[in-house]
Amino acid sequence: MDRHFPASQLIINDDGSIFHLHLTPEQLADNIILVGDPGRVNTVASFFDEGSIESQTENREFKSITGKYNGKRITCLSTGIGTDNIDIVMNELDALANIDLKTRTEKKEHRTLNIIRIGTCGGMQPDIPIGTFLVSEKSIGFDGVLAFYAGRDKVAELDFEEALVKHLNWNPKAAAPYVVSADKELVERIGQQDMMRGCTISANGFYGPQGRVLRCDIHDPEINDKIESFRFGPYRITNYEMEGSAIAGLALLMGHKAMTVCCVIAQRRAEEADTDYKPFVKQLIETVLKRI
Repeated sequence: MDRHFPASQLIINDDGSIFHLHLTPEQLADNIILVGDPGRVNTVASFFDEGSIESQTENREFKSITGKYNGKRITCLSTGIGTDNIDIVMNELDALANIDLKTRTEKKEHRTLNIIRIGTCGGMQPDIPIGTFLVSEKSIGFDGVLAFYAGRDKVAELDFEEALVKHLNWNPKAAAPYVVSADKELVERIGQQDMMRGCTISANGFYGPQGRVLRCDIHDPEINDKIESFRFGPYRITNYEMEGSAIAGLALLMGHKAMTVCCVIAQRRAEEADTDYKPFVKQLIETVLKRI
């Protein structure tokens, strides 16, 4: 029997678009670039072929433009900040690709999307300078989103998780970290010699969850020292950001290809940051577009 998705589970707007993203299936390309900042969508689209823009949508923090770069069709979509937003974005992208919104039934043939997040991050090792382009081979989720889905352990790397929890002396009242890998083919294609590869933590906040202290003390003042010293075989933790883990984990559960690449704009261990990072990000965007 075909799976049917009632209105309370899958909300569709009166114009036939998906609830939050305001996209219709016809507006969605197979190749998708995710950015956090809605303003960055226009930066990506500025590289598109002249006259190729097909559609533009905007609702809350979710802004999209679909067009072509060197003849290849691409949708650029902003997600806002955090894995809670990624839960919305990934489910609605998958619904646009693999659910018939008119009949509310699952399509017979699976459509695989190529999803690349382009973002910014903070480096967690002293040898990673500001301006580095860093591909997340593995994403470490501090957010807990994947635990709400069946199959979490099937796509996660449990030995890595166990070693990390032990090394960090993880707070049992916090969501258990999960570890998932990016799509190997995308990593090889995008992450060439001019990019570093590493393991990236997706934190569920910008301040305390990333070890920043303002007026509120944090549970473990030594958390970032522990993160820097952690090793699992050949792997070490290279950077912090806030979205990649849910993208990687949900993509694996849904049968899509996904990866994250970020520009390092802060050196957490040296306590340095660069607020004039837009030229670096623009260069990263053009590089990814050439390889997508």
